[in-house]
Amino acid sequence: MALLVVDIADLAVSRDPDTTLVTYSLGSCIGVSIWDPVVRAGGMLHYMLPDSALSPEKAGNAPGMFCDTGVPRLFRAIYELGGIKSRLIVKVAGGSMLLDDRGTFNIGKRNYLALRQLFWKNGVMIDGEDVGGSVSRTLRLHVGTGEVTVKTRDREVPL
Repeated sequence: MALLVVDIADLAVSRDPDTTLVTYSLGSCIGVSIWDPVVRAGGMLHYMLPDSALSPEKAGNAPGMFCDTGVPRLFRAIYELGGIKSRLIVKVAGGSMLLDDRGTFNIGKRNYLALRQLFWKNGVMIDGEDVGGSVSRTLRLHVGTGEVTVKTRDREVPL
């Protein structure tokens, strides 16, 4: 089984049934996994910030860094593999409040709200999520089966 690591501010897609997409260290960042059960194509994004207006230059170089540029790119990549929006199973993890005990910046919450707004505007439903709190997460998508798991320090559970 091949392990394809999705780095921070990056995305990956695959139709290889032996591939597992994984992203680590989802603190305030958000991990988005999408899977089409008909063509068995899966994708994953690990974005850091909600809005590319903060740094258009960085968005141009690393669109996966931001929700508003990374999510559309992830969906387009799945469509190129034959995925269809109405069939996609969408799962989300992250959005924690780490290193911000007072909630001054609320990056995790802002990241999650940006995603919800983008999905709402585009008619995309979230099929499973594990967000918020104060834990770091690892998100895995098994491309062949569509199984998604979320791992924290204490547990690994299906999403």
